[in-house]
Amino acid sequence: MTEPDMSDLDMSDLEKLYARVDAAGLRPLWTITEQLLTPAPRPKAVPWLWPAATMRPLAEEAIRLVPVERGGERRVLSLANPGLGGRPYAAGTLWGALQALGPHESAPAHRHSPGAIRFVLEGEGVWTTVDGDACDMAPGDLVLTPAWAWHDHTNGGDAPMFWFDGLDLPMIEALDGVFFEPYPEQRQPVDGPHNASEGTHRPAYARGGAVTTLDPAPSPLLVYRWADTDAELSRLAGTCDDAVVELEYTNPESGASVLPTLSCGMLRVLPSRRPARPVRRGGNTVFVVFRGEGHTVMDGRRFDWRAGDMFVAPSWVAVEHHAAVPSDLFALGDAPVHRALGIYREETLPGPQTVTGTFTGTFTPEETP
Repeated sequence: MTEPDMSDLDMSDLEKLYARVDAAGLRPLWTITEQLLTPAPRPKAVPWLWPAATMRPLAEEAIRLVPVERGGERRVLSLANPGLGGRPYAAGTLWGALQALGPHESAPAHRHSPGAIRFVLEGEGVWTTVDGDACDMAPGDLVLTPAWAWHDHTNGGDAPMFWFDGLDLPMIEALDGVFFEPYPEQRQPVDGPHNASEGTHRPAYARGGAVTTLDPAPSPLLVYRWADTDAELSRLAGTCDDAVVELEYTNPESGASVLPTLSCGMLRVLPSRRPARPVRRGGNTVFVVFRGEGHTVMDGRRFDWRAGDMFVAPSWVAVEHHAAVPSDLFALGDAPVHRALGIYREETLPGPQTVTGTFTGTFTPEETP
């Protein structure tokens, strides 16, 4: 089929110009400037919550029905934000998921260019081996898997373990930088006793966040224990009257975020204290409720949560947390990249948001910008 001769069409000179520009694979900027240079971020991801009451039974059934073997690699239920058109990402830059490992199972060793973290929700007797260092895992522990580090998971116990997986996969994909390689064997050898990195480094934390230091190297400490994090949260909570106390896990050598692309933090949200004002932050954040019960208001909508739930706050959404009982929330974000690029921004609002609705788990396309 031949293309029509534009000169034969009854078109204005400007229409003919646009037709020729389009045919050349070009776009006139003057017609799309407002779509590209927006006054504030307009993420395609929407605020969303994935309840543990829905995820946990599905993960248990997957343990029964889906083997962990080479090829499938992992038994993981990824958080798929409905604003992203079916992509398996919690937000535009962040992967979040619930991973389940059954009794006496081993997830095959591999490595990839995206960096990853594991935050343990439930179970015992499991370890993740990272470049030969077997890191024992327990509830509340944070385990790091830096980019291109060999890693596998082994359950030596009689019960399943469940943990939160966080990766920078969509960010690395957007940079066309994804590489993956399977290990030659099912598992890599363990080099010496377990938890070797803990023998040479102690955990470090920054109140609020690692805002002054950048480091392209990952933390040399591969596992941060809940007992240490809990103690630091309790200490910080004793120094103020704020309802929300926030810390970031940091590289003990440099004070930077634990991975160059990912920040990991913990929030203690306490009732009957001075309420925290809403905050907008550039960049995406996935929250995991480790324990407690409460709600978060995001851009005027109330999201009720309890232990095991996961929810996401896309870039520049106003966020404020409230607890019905003392609660702890794990937070995964992409702030290190924003800071490295000099585009990080945050804003504290003068007062609480007006609640205009409650999250129901129903999505309509109108919710996207």
